[in-house]
Amino acid sequence: MEEAVRNALANDRVVDTTTMGRKSGKPKRLEIWIHAVRDTYFIAGSPGTRDWYANLLVDPSITVHLKKSVTADLPGSARPITDPAEKERLLRAAPGLTTYVNDANLADWVARSPMVEASFG
Repeated sequence: MEEAVRNALANDRVVDTTTMGRKSGKPKRLEIWIHAVRDTYFIAGSPGTRDWYANLLVDPSITVHLKKSVTADLPGSARPITDPAEKERLLRAAPGLTTYVNDANLADWVARSPMVEASFG
């Protein structure tokens, strides 16, 4: 992976993603946040159900569209993160989530937040 792309994934939180609609079979593009913890890139939604997550459970193909410091389309795959210990570790370590995730609501985020790891290449 190019250095500029790696830096964008680590620092540019807002990206677009494209997933395949589980019902329609059509591409669905959505603006969302991506987080980097060391070499793990992940997407987490606030607690509750999310269509993007349901789509990825059916078809793990994802394209992450970088659009801030670098413009690039990164095809990859998404792995659901369901292990509570892994979810807690990533939620605590992601700098962009500290405003939203704290000791008072961490258990709810771990239990009910949809999370996927995005892998490229």
